[in-house]
Amino acid sequence: MPLNPGQWQKALAGDSLQPVYLLAGEQLLVLEAADALRAQARRLGYGEREVLEVGQHFDWNDLARSGAAMSLFANRRLIDLRLPTGRPGIEGAKAITAFCADPPPDVTLLITAMEWSNKHDGAWSRKLDASGTMVVFNAPRPNEWASWITARLAARKLSATPDAVALLAERVEGNLLAAAQEIDKLAVLHGEGRIDAAEMENLVADSARYDVFKLTDAAFLGDGARALRILAGLRSEGDELLALMGWLVNQLQLALRLANASDLAAQFRAEHLWQARENLFRQALRRAPREHWLQCLARASRIDRMVKGREQGNPWQEAERLIAALAEPRAARALA
Repeated sequence: MPLNPGQWQKALAGDSLQPVYLLAGEQLLVLEAADALRAQARRLGYGEREVLEVGQHFDWNDLARSGAAMSLFANRRLIDLRLPTGRPGIEGAKAITAFCADPPPDVTLLITAMEWSNKHDGAWSRKLDASGTMVVFNAPRPNEWASWITARLAARKLSATPDAVALLAERVEGNLLAAAQEIDKLAVLHGEGRIDAAEMENLVADSARYDVFKLTDAAFLGDGARALRILAGLRSEGDELLALMGWLVNQLQLALRLANASDLAAQFRAEHLWQARENLFRQALRRAPREHWLQCLARASRIDRMVKGREQGNPWQEAERLIAALAEPRAARALA
């Protein structure tokens, strides 16, 4: 049975590592858990690490070859297999199952997956769980945010009053990464000790502030309600639609280049996207075909012309329709 996140630190505290680990779920929590495992591996004498990125044309024979390879510099090796979608496919499932059935000595396989649900679970993950350690990291539910923030503060030798915790939760607006960043800043600005609501108000930046980057992220992630709320906020704050459209067009052009790519993994590398952005676009591309991004780009160009007075229409209203369509491609009427 998979460990829960609360059991993870205890499982990692021993003087040896399991032959295989699967860390899956919320990206920030998975990345932090993987960092902790790598640090423990270094302490235990794992002097060599090989990274395998699973892309569209990944050769799963590489996993077996990596496991069988002789170490050049160390007795212990870590294979860092990155499986962003959490779906290895038929060949991948066979390769992982074979590794679990006969793990090489002095080799640990770490698999990280930034997407996970009950639908991802299969024979390969159950075999892995029986042979090693599997942990699923889910984002806090709304009723769990206060506890999560309190625990995160405590890990940095901070505490806060219930009102201060509620204020921080409101400011970060359910954004796990923003919450983590704010807590890290609090540790620097405040130091150890207890924080009340007044101090929290002064120390914490408003991470829920509207900006164009959060707008596009919400739209590409499929969160239409949040994206439209941010767009309304940008308008009320007096932001210029022309500047907003410049960034939106840039991101739509990027989505179209990715949709046109014959080798998506290679195109991601060529675009120099960091992992979080890559995962965002992977999700977006799975929701809509190439024609959708082409249509959205054409609509964005039309809005740009409206803003410049070269075409009739209400540009803010058209921007709302475009953002709605970006978030929900099936809502064809949003582009009508």
